[in-house]
Amino acid sequence: MTVSSVVAAPPTHVAREQQAPAIAHRTGRVWRELRRNRFAAAGVAFLFLIVAAAICAPLLTHYTPEKQDLLSRLEPPSANHWLGTDEAGRDVFSRLAFGARISLFVALLGTAGGVLAGTLVGLVSGFFGGWTDTLMMRVVDVMYAFPGVLLVILIVSVLGPSLWNLILALTIWGTPTLSRIVRACVLSLKTEEFITAARTIGASRARLMLRHLLPNAMAPIIVYATLGVAGSLLTAAGLGFLGLGVQPPTPEWGAMLSAGREYVLSAPYLVTFPGLLIFLTVLALNFIGDALRDALDPRTQR
Repeated sequence: MTVSSVVAAPPTHVAREQQAPAIAHRTGRVWRELRRNRFAAAGVAFLFLIVAAAICAPLLTHYTPEKQDLLSRLEPPSANHWLGTDEAGRDVFSRLAFGARISLFVALLGTAGGVLAGTLVGLVSGFFGGWTDTLMMRVVDVMYAFPGVLLVILIVSVLGPSLWNLILALTIWGTPTLSRIVRACVLSLKTEEFITAARTIGASRARLMLRHLLPNAMAPIIVYATLGVAGSLLTAAGLGFLGLGVQPPTPEWGAMLSAGREYVLSAPYLVTFPGLLIFLTVLALNFIGDALRDALDPRTQR
């Protein structure tokens, strides 16, 4: 996603009632693109099913995800256990359904934290420039010196594996990239005529950033957030696989994948189902992100 994708956003110096049709047009374009793109539509449908299963998990199964039944351990899929049982006799379907809550919660909250922090850093850095820009970007450069996954592993290793430490690590991981994107947008937009006009009539710095610059930089932020959820989900699953994420017996897709690898020959369904859910969820988010990019990119508009 390039900075030029925000140029076609409606100028914020016009009256609010004049902006409404343009915003409605852009929203309608997004929905048309999602409906027209079959892959994106399938991604939306799949995510809807996953979210619905996570919300309605207690209604879909009567098994408790943490309850062990050693007499029923490693049972293959059957009428009683739709997706079989794990090494402790716990129902795999119930653990996947309840685990969707944890996996999606971590991915969404970690991405939201990264989006808020990255947007704030990029907005302030690009708007004020000077030593503020230099200081913030040097901190971002230091964060870029660490490979993304290694940075997350380092943070979790220092703070200890837990749900909230994982979310904090994902927030820090997602901050540098978005801060650079927003900074580039702000540097491009703050020289536009509508910003000059707003300065002329005495708009404050806070108003310039929040009412004029930020709305016009929302297109790349939305696309990055969608793709960021996929990256956060994959990273959280990877840390769970390494034992640095959510700790057992709490159900989480990556941790389930790690526990099932020891039985990959005798009970392959233990790694097949959580691995397939991770793969399909990330793929669906990528499809949706690509569709949003096409819908919000002015180069694709006629």
